[in-house]
Amino acid sequence: MSARFFWNSKRHKPARAAVAPPDQTPIAFHRRLPGYEPTPLVSVPELARVLGVGDVLLKVESSRFGLPAFKILGASWAVYRALEARLGRILGPWRTLEELAQNLAPIRPITLAAATDGNHGRAVARMAALLQFQSRIYVPAGTAQARIDAIASEGAQVEVINGTYDQAVERSARDAGERCLVISDTSWPGYEDVPRSVIDGYSTIMSEIDDELARRDEPGPEFIAVQFGVGALAAAVVKHYRAHRAAVQPGILSVEPLSAACMLASMEAGEIVLVPGPHVSIMAGLNCGRPSIVAWPIVSTGIDGFIAVNDERAREAMRALARVGIVAGETGAAGLAGLLELLTGPENEERRAELHIDTATRVLVFVTEGATNPASYADILSLSPTESSESPGRAHGTLMMD
Repeated sequence: MSARFFWNSKRHKPARAAVAPPDQTPIAFHRRLPGYEPTPLVSVPELARVLGVGDVLLKVESSRFGLPAFKILGASWAVYRALEARLGRILGPWRTLEELAQNLAPIRPITLAAATDGNHGRAVARMAALLQFQSRIYVPAGTAQARIDAIASEGAQVEVINGTYDQAVERSARDAGERCLVISDTSWPGYEDVPRSVIDGYSTIMSEIDDELARRDEPGPEFIAVQFGVGALAAAVVKHYRAHRAAVQPGILSVEPLSAACMLASMEAGEIVLVPGPHVSIMAGLNCGRPSIVAWPIVSTGIDGFIAVNDERAREAMRALARVGIVAGETGAAGLAGLLELLTGPENEERRAELHIDTATRVLVFVTEGATNPASYADILSLSPTESSESPGRAHGTLMMD
């Protein structure tokens, strides 16, 4: 089987998202962190021609605060909010991370724990180091050594679990206690506040897109493809674009690996289900067996279509992005992989009609990571590992936003 597709005929718009005061929004927090800058929003006519649409906008998340993925946005906001909750009060004024770390002195020593396929755990470890805490990160069996080494480089203790990502999540949950905060991007009964903060943290991406399109005096996207692991990013996309304030209600497509299509399977079942492992897709960041329970009510009512693709589509998407100067890892290219299957694969005319996509449609795609496993990237693109880790291109910030 090369792909699966589920059309959400019951999709309806969720209730309007709550709006925080301007000084407490995630983007206001992110702007205070050293090294903040919006990531590029790139129009790629070459991909639009391949897909048969009017325009393809890539939100390139291959460099955030010096990390090769978007995950730091959710992790940083969730860590901040969780530490406030542990402290029992809103953190006082701070101008630098050093001042913020000083404000957190009353709750030390404390460890931040997380489970990850790579990027989320590294982001949690980075925040722990910046705020002078310890970190312990659990990864599933089969995690690429390059990703383990990257997490360890942030000062984290890394433990490999003899099991799946979901089993790593279960192991991390057991660490919660007086001296350990679990910072998970997925949720389970009784553990929901932190994952909600992760979702809210990702709203910065959509705020940047809105700001950039307004600066260009361009309309918003009419169709969006978003990667789905446990659903935090997808939930952030739905919350933003299904809010009443949104002028345009774009179609939204969820993209998963065939071997870990937990959201598609849950939609077919009408409830959250577990897709048993092992989950062996090269789209490692999406190798999740169960959707987050806090994301489920948002994404199950707000996403139009769900597609699961094989690894060859991910490789095809990586190569297509490389041809236009974008360095994207396997998970980073998954959104485009879903569109390639949807719009160029079998039954594409029927799916175009279902999702109201034509040759004038403006499409938004998230490139969620760079080459986080250089050896794999080199193999897929037939480069040397040195070339794959040093490729400049648009994804590394050399392309100015239009």
